[in-house]
Amino acid sequence: MTESKTNGLVCAHHHLYSALARGMPPPPATPTSFEEILRLIWWRLDTALDEEMIRASARLGALEALERGCTAIIDHHESPNAIEGSLSIIADACEEVGVRISCAYGVTDRHGPDGARRGLRENERFLKELQQRGSGAERAPEVEQAPQPRAPDPKGMVGVKGMVGVHAAFTCQPDTLAAAADIADAYNAGVHIHIAEGPPDANAAEVLAPLSKPNWLIIHGVLLPDDHGIKGTVVHNPRSNLNNSVGYAQPTRFSNPIALGTDGIGADMLEEFRLAYVCSRSADVTASPQTAWEWLITGEELFPEVRQDEVAWSYETMDPWHLAFTPGVSPIAVSVGGEVVYEHGAPTRVDGQEIRAHAEEQAKRLFDRLR
Repeated sequence: MTESKTNGLVCAHHHLYSALARGMPPPPATPTSFEEILRLIWWRLDTALDEEMIRASARLGALEALERGCTAIIDHHESPNAIEGSLSIIADACEEVGVRISCAYGVTDRHGPDGARRGLRENERFLKELQQRGSGAERAPEVEQAPQPRAPDPKGMVGVKGMVGVHAAFTCQPDTLAAAADIADAYNAGVHIHIAEGPPDANAAEVLAPLSKPNWLIIHGVLLPDDHGIKGTVVHNPRSNLNNSVGYAQPTRFSNPIALGTDGIGADMLEEFRLAYVCSRSADVTASPQTAWEWLITGEELFPEVRQDEVAWSYETMDPWHLAFTPGVSPIAVSVGGEVVYEHGAPTRVDGQEIRAHAEEQAKRLFDRLR
């Protein structure tokens, strides 16, 4: 079989908890706007999550990422009734499968001041845990006896990072936004936040521009003005924007770096690249797939560790002009940090069938709650 190789791909914005959402019961009413989609679907789902559902969705999402050559996920999580420890559950699940992960909890005031405080604490707890793990790793002679924040995977850690998550400016009080930015600055972690995705958040730039830093992730930006003043990388999610009928972000108009995410609709980054190209072409007949490919490769700047990863593909060239018109290109083998974690159509660290069976069980529990 003819093949070519690339570094691992990066999903620059994911919601791993949505992996269990497929087949969920219909909402109590048909949403007719973006805000109703949030309120009737996603905000109902996240309040129903518990720890076992979080673990199952993260394992399934990580497995599906590997199957599409994605070795690093930048995740944005919300589970208002299971906040404490949730980021560690996600990190452990992804490490188990062999996928690099950056975790963040989406702080919001939707559930009152206490809910916002708990979200802030979870972000800080996780960042502190990562800091302790890193400082522990520097004391090599003491590693075996030194107390660990949590037991590392015996097969070796593949890479865990953290950011401070914020849902969106329109669901947060100014003090909450400022507190999130302060925690991010203290840990040099950056803020991972949805911005101007739909009409309720159209004025986000006025609030967020003064707080922003270059290490922020600006998710969506559909309704941002061209010169919005927010520092950071804009993460374009074309499939989600189309699905939510919020419009086309037209990311070429921004001076910010542009990366690609899925907003929780899997982690097939080649497919997202193709759709990003088609969307850009619909607005500009001169648009080239090279531009959308550059957005995909920007993920390496956000998660440079993927340059240590290698994906062997079932196609003879990974040239953007070929890939834009060639669906069905799949990984043959994936290695992360030199370890083969996927080959012969299956993961090597875990039992893929067991992960899917566990996810199906947890999805049924979730759906029962939603009913």
